[in-house]
Amino acid sequence: MGKYKQQWGISEQLWHKVEPLIPPPPRKNACEYRRKPGAGRKPLPARQVFVAIVFVLRTGIQWKALPKEVFGSPSSIHRYFQQWHRAGLFVRLWQAGLAEYDDMQGIAWQWQSLDGAMCKAPLAQQKVGPNPTDRGKKWEQAQFAGGRAWHPVIARRQCSQRA
Repeated sequence: MGKYKQQWGISEQLWHKVEPLIPPPPRKNACEYRRKPGAGRKPLPARQVFVAIVFVLRTGIQWKALPKEVFGSPSSIHRYFQQWHRAGLFVRLWQAGLAEYDDMQGIAWQWQSLDGAMCKAPLAQQKVGPNPTDRGKKWEQAQFAGGRAWHPVIARRQCSQRA
């Protein structure tokens, strides 16, 4: 594996934790296999597949761009990834990692926080100038993200209102 193994390889300690979680290859019990012993392609070693999956997930490289001479067929690696995902390997790996971290450091399970925003700011169009990529668009005809136009309850706020 050369330089990829040095940079992206996994340690023996991690592999001993991952190996028992890897599901066996799926085989249909009702099917009769007619292959001769030793015929056909040999399955890729599970560790090599796992290292390739970690490489893809950490670098963000496309599956088809995996170095074939290092990891094997990118299509095979992706097929293993899909099989292992369906079998729940990555969920079990996440759970095992959480349990180990909870034993080492402790996780405050009683208190958790979540924050996020998944929509556009409603006044964003009024506060910023026209974007060069948005020139020529007809904003009156554009569909809003929420399905309806946003209208404030008060049309305009008077800052200098005195009683």
